[in-house]
Amino acid sequence: MVAVVPLHASATAAVLRALRSGETVVLPTDTVYGLAALPEQDEAIEQIFVLKERPAGMHLAVLVSAPGQVDQLVPEVPASAMAVMEAFWPGPLTVVLGRAHASLDHLGSGDRTVGVRCPDHAFVRSVAAQVGPIAATSANLHGRPTPIHAPEIGMILPDVGLVVDGGQSSGGMASTVVSFVDDQPVVLREGPISAEAINAVVQR
Repeated sequence: MVAVVPLHASATAAVLRALRSGETVVLPTDTVYGLAALPEQDEAIEQIFVLKERPAGMHLAVLVSAPGQVDQLVPEVPASAMAVMEAFWPGPLTVVLGRAHASLDHLGSGDRTVGVRCPDHAFVRSVAAQVGPIAATSANLHGRPTPIHAPEIGMILPDVGLVVDGGQSSGGMASTVVSFVDDQPVVLREGPISAEAINAVVQR
């Protein structure tokens, strides 16, 4: 049976051990619970796809503690993208960047892009600050709703390494997704942050 631990000080150490050991973990975020692993742990990333019954070609996003961690994922961050990240992070904004390192191809990003988000959740940012960027996706079976309670996630994903119970998730609106592959922003999915707000930052 999967271990479910409450969100408290010792949970951070347990998550760090699990991630560094190549396990998958379920973490609370500012939107829904996320199924996560370290990007460099190939087998753990593969296990995410298996656990979710997720098609292999779909991308996994990467969670970071701050804009400065994005440099670990892509060779160069456009100035316009950095301005938008600094304006709206932490928060519900996923930034898609091009020229991602080849080492990230197993995240499903065969087109050499990577989606990055800095969640408005202190626990997740604290973990990322200590272990580095974290690959993540919603903690559900592919195509089905994400449960809002951690114990239920443990039941549908019984082979996950660890579940952190942060209480009932907000189940909030999915993040806005904006691409900077061609340096200028293209909103791929509008969420809580509008295209107008993003463009206003870029045009300053």
